[in-house]
Amino acid sequence: MTQLLENKDLQKFYTDIQEEIKASLVSEDEGTTPEQVFTEFTLSLLADAGETENYRVSYDEKISKRGVEHKVSGYSLYENYETLDLFVTLYFGDDAIQSVTKSEAEKAIDKLLKFFKNAVYKDYANEIEESSQIFDLAHTLANVAEVKEFLARVNIFLVTNGQVKSDIKSPEPIAGYSIFYRVIDINYIFNISAQARIPIEINFSENGFQVPCIVNESENDDYQSYLAIISGNALADIYEKFGARLLEQNVRSFLQFTGKYNKGIRNTVLNEPHMFLAFNNGIAATAEEIELVDLPNNKGKGIGLVKDFQIVNGGQTTASIYHTWKKNKNINISQIYVQLKLTIIKNRANFSEIVGRIAEYANTQNKVSASDLSSNKENLVILEKLSRSIWAPPSKDQVQQTRWFFERARGQYKNARLREGFSPSKRKSFDLKSPRSQLLTKESLAKYINVWGEVYKRKNLVIAPYIVVRGNQKNYVEFLCHNYKDKPDSIFFEDTVAKAIIFKSAENIYGVKPNALGDMRYITVPYTIGWLGYKIAYKLDLYKIWKKQEVSDKLKTTLREVMPIIEQFIKKNAPGSLYGEWAKKEECWMKIKEEDFGINLNTLSDDLEDSQSIRRRNIPESDIENNLIQSELQLIQSIPVNKWNEISKMGKHINELSQYLVDSAINIMSTIKLKKGLTDIQRKNALELIDIIVSKAPDFFDESYSEDTLQEIKRDSVKISVELLGKMMTWDIKAKVLAKNELQYVADFVYGLKKLNAFHEKNLERYFHKLLNAGFSGEE
Repeated sequence: MTQLLENKDLQKFYTDIQEEIKASLVSEDEGTTPEQVFTEFTLSLLADAGETENYRVSYDEKISKRGVEHKVSGYSLYENYETLDLFVTLYFGDDAIQSVTKSEAEKAIDKLLKFFKNAVYKDYANEIEESSQIFDLAHTLANVAEVKEFLARVNIFLVTNGQVKSDIKSPEPIAGYSIFYRVIDINYIFNISAQARIPIEINFSENGFQVPCIVNESENDDYQSYLAIISGNALADIYEKFGARLLEQNVRSFLQFTGKYNKGIRNTVLNEPHMFLAFNNGIAATAEEIELVDLPNNKGKGIGLVKDFQIVNGGQTTASIYHTWKKNKNINISQIYVQLKLTIIKNRANFSEIVGRIAEYANTQNKVSASDLSSNKENLVILEKLSRSIWAPPSKDQVQQTRWFFERARGQYKNARLREGFSPSKRKSFDLKSPRSQLLTKESLAKYINVWGEVYKRKNLVIAPYIVVRGNQKNYVEFLCHNYKDKPDSIFFEDTVAKAIIFKSAENIYGVKPNALGDMRYITVPYTIGWLGYKIAYKLDLYKIWKKQEVSDKLKTTLREVMPIIEQFIKKNAPGSLYGEWAKKEECWMKIKEEDFGINLNTLSDDLEDSQSIRRRNIPESDIENNLIQSELQLIQSIPVNKWNEISKMGKHINELSQYLVDSAINIMSTIKLKKGLTDIQRKNALELIDIIVSKAPDFFDESYSEDTLQEIKRDSVKISVELLGKMMTWDIKAKVLAKNELQYVADFVYGLKKLNAFHEKNLERYFHKLLNAGFSGEE
């Protein structure tokens, strides 16, 4: 029975992916194939899980008279040149999940191996056409010295939406490089979607390593600690297999993990390996589960199996030992021993927080902050709320307002779509309001913002187009560190959408092969937008683009004119035809931004900001938010103490009033009585109580108030009239900011079903501020 349920869930997951691919094809550029969309989807999952980074979907297939010479569906060459991930995709368009035979899997893998074998030889790089999407990669593998020095592992990924049920052949080294095979089939994709990542599991005993340890016997519910000694051989072995995956993902990002060796550690490894334990501070790691074994000769306990192993401090130590050994095969690292502090996290509900704090304190020399390790979560939450409440104006020839949906966490868009209902009509309704083409991810957000402006820190250029070209993960980290607004507001959100529209427009103009302006879109588009912004001092009227939801024809013409020129400039000036490598360097941007390319930018005068467009947007979001909060507090404090006492007794009659809310009413009453300020929690609880009472006992607040109370309620109030309520109702019917019961409450006064009094005016005032926050001007 369990197996049947699992198969049913897997088939549903597969069907959902196929539907997403079809939906994506509608919004993607002409020329994109289902296989490429599936590859992008899968590689983004792997990147989120820390199993690859800065990937590039780059389909290339070479066919000769002898058949297929090679096929590359994507690749990722890590910034430190330590790891190369190569991807080949087997995609099936069938309704049912297909089985992939051992022969099919190995043939696909062989196509990647042929490419790598040939690419490490210089002559082959010269055979690849310049228009090929793997031209950069082939030249980098052949000509960049750091590749030969640091490349430690080549991961060959078979990516398929089929099921691979057979074991594939064991890999063999190529040209001295370690090769590892990875099968990413529909089962793996299903698991990684549910779990966010597949944990690393290491069995030291099966690999012939002894890791003696002692146990901290103290009892607590959060963790259990072990102090162990691990050999250099064991560290080198696990590092060769897993590389940067060993390092806890957030820490890896924010510590700018390079994998390159530290000179001091290298010298100790080479000259005094026996002193390593004395000189080095050791490694801190976390895990979910551990199995201890008895060491031979009554030497005590040792670590046998460890599940979900992650290094939170000591990644450079591990990498340095490995690289020194790799580069100097004659050295013996069996004399090296490293202290390992292993923490088993018992409290799974609090896992991320505990790991984050361990990482923070373990990495004091790197000054990792708690906000770094949480990826600035508060800011992202604010932006998420803005994206759910702000409606974009209808674009040309459209009457439907839409939202730009910010996906703070993977799967939010899909889940929101499912919550609309399972019927095709309800999903279509969601797609009209929140089209997939207007989905904003964290990585795309960082790309749109970072490309539009330079950021300097202590005279060092830290944000510019060359950072964007380095890839999503690298760019996202720099974005969080240097270029993200502390508290995003509606103007920030609208401007960000305008930048997204510019970027997407440029990509559409550039096109997709075979209908493309060139073969370096991922480089040319960021550099073109960055150059254009720099030359016009970033004075493009972003608000105008937001209002029209498109760029002007003149701007499109300019983008179309500039992109081929910039692409040719990069190709002409890049040393040794290493276009991609040069585009990642500050030097490239510095050269480009000094060129005018003979382009007349005066044609864009109508697209630039003027004093009027700036003045239209001079109400800060923070003011609107503060007005809303002040309005809410005035409403709550205006309710007489005896009314709060009555509310606390209504739990017997209204099921929606939980005991927690009833207790909150008493707590709020006491605070008001003592004339103390309400906390945020009290404010939110009070509003929830008011909304429930208004909905379930509509006459409760219709009773008369004393004259003193009336004057207090009316102080500093917005004038709420039936006419204004009518405008609010008409606007919200389209915008859908208010909840259904809230809109009905407004409508009751518009249609004369209820009469306004001082309380209701104050209560409706907060709805007015809520609509203002979402874009309502009060003049509709």
